[in-house]
Amino acid sequence: MKRTVDPYLDDLRETVLRMGSLCEAILAKAMRAVWERNAELAEQVRHDDLEIDRLDLRIDEEVTEVLALQQPVANDLRRVLAIRTMASDLERVGDLARNIAKSAERLAASPPVPAPPRLEDLADQASRALRGSLDAFSDSNSDRARCVLDSDDTIDETEERFVHEAIDDAGAHPEHMAQEVELILIAKNLERVADHATNIAEEVIFLTEARLVRHESKLNGGQASG
Repeated sequence: MKRTVDPYLDDLRETVLRMGSLCEAILAKAMRAVWERNAELAEQVRHDDLEIDRLDLRIDEEVTEVLALQQPVANDLRRVLAIRTMASDLERVGDLARNIAKSAERLAASPPVPAPPRLEDLADQASRALRGSLDAFSDSNSDRARCVLDSDDTIDETEERFVHEAIDDAGAHPEHMAQEVELILIAKNLERVADHATNIAEEVIFLTEARLVRHESKLNGGQASG
């Protein structure tokens, strides 16, 4: 028999998963705009982000309603609060994709330079982290969530190496300076996407195990969580 709170929880779950799908799509479109030097595609990203913002507001309203009318406790309360936090992270992913699209628009106005392979690697890693965190939530799978956490250091390393390479290239080819700056901004935004994916994965662990793992490694003296 369904409880009165269940429809609220089901709707919140579906809404945040819909939000996640849109974030994946908007990120992919922003990166396509970068690779193709397509200003029109980049412009579409700005409009696409509005739907993510609308869903974020919808989740805010639904969370307020369920807290006021249902007064959830224990697991139900944990789920409501986790979804609210996930929605905030996804809203930021939409903003980061829009930032990437702005860089793509500026790049489209310049003669193309070869796309750095490491930036493609970083985009792929960030996208996989986002997909992994959403799959972990959809399946209530803390093992998948931990795979996302484990990928964070690799993504940080890829981003750091790319930035150093872009700076070196700008030094060797001053005429590429403005474009290298845009590519560095894109890399920084991709790294932040992965950070938000990590936050979502941490919320999945919170949901499935009632365990807070954020900052756990630092608080344990640098040892990995687990």
